[in-house]
Amino acid sequence: MDNLIKALRIFLKYGNSTYPTHCEHDTLYICDIEWEDISKEDQIELEKLGFINSEDDGIISYKYGSA
Repeated sequence: MDNLIKALRIFLKYGNSTYPTHCEHDTLYICDIEWEDISKEDQIELEKLGFINSEDDGIISYKYGSA
């Protein structure tokens, strides 16, 4: 849980959407934030926390999706 909260705090720096996430098929999607808008330092940290930039789906994580 700590790592998810750390990631969400990073995402909060780049947006505060009413509906910030979407979960589907065991994948957590981050909405309304573009990977390119995130600093390189934060991108590296988010990757360590289990988030990636998918060319087709934007920012996603297989680690925190539905199960």
